[in-house]
Amino acid sequence: MAEAIKQFVPDGSTVAIGTALEPLIPFAAGHELIRQGRRDLELVGPISDALFDQLIGAGCVRRVTAAWVGNVSEGLGHCYRRASEEHVPRALEIRDHSNFSISLGLWAAAWNVPSLPTRTLLGSDILQSNPDLSTDGSLVQVKAVRPDVAIVHVQRADELGRAHAWGPLGVTEEAGLAADRIVITCEEIVDAGVTLSDPNRILFPETKVVAVVHEPGGAHPAPVQGYFRRDHAFYREYAERSRSVAGFRAWLKRWVLEVPNRATYLGHVDVHSLRVTRERMSVPVDYGDE
Repeated sequence: MAEAIKQFVPDGSTVAIGTALEPLIPFAAGHELIRQGRRDLELVGPISDALFDQLIGAGCVRRVTAAWVGNVSEGLGHCYRRASEEHVPRALEIRDHSNFSISLGLWAAAWNVPSLPTRTLLGSDILQSNPDLSTDGSLVQVKAVRPDVAIVHVQRADELGRAHAWGPLGVTEEAGLAADRIVITCEEIVDAGVTLSDPNRILFPETKVVAVVHEPGGAHPAPVQGYFRRDHAFYREYAERSRSVAGFRAWLKRWVLEVPNRATYLGHVDVHSLRVTRERMSVPVDYGDE
């Protein structure tokens, strides 16, 4: 993980991360960004469920292009609020979107067009705060959002970057197609025969993938369909600790700065209680063509 972040996510990058809404959030990658002291990042996503908040509190972020920043079960992010209202730890530029309009912006970049139209934002205050949105009164044009890198966590991938994910995907596909490059973290690295056996599930062209990192538990405390349940207690603790700057700094030191890697991090988590133990298999698909 450390080498992938060092090589492919320099300071000043525009990073799409946490693109699957509540599940599959690559917290391990986000924590590595913090440990490496990344600065001046632009974060792109729909809702962030605490990872954006942690990166903001650590001073890594100059701009947020997103629909919402917070902690889904606990409310608005405290570090986000301090940065936007008090410039603590630094001033934060905010480009407001809806979940739908951020998707349109990413699709515009993926399709290499300057913008895509919608009517859904007409009458919204978002039009007053985001210079990437314009309207003639009948349509809103959503300017293309082009990440330098998309960081995604998936259930499985092969070594060439063919990734399979299931459950809610949010804007993951469009974020990967819009980005210049993709870093994948995964629960399992599998043989190419596994990924190619279900080609419709492959998320991205492998030619865009620059790194595949085997990072089991890399989304904790977010859920991973078929692998881990959401760690509600962990989110509650983070929300309480991050109410103050001192509390957040203590939390960051305990869970990020003093943790050299994900394996060490998971040693402090009751992983067994979060693992999914009951299988619920899908019906096989027949791709026979003769």
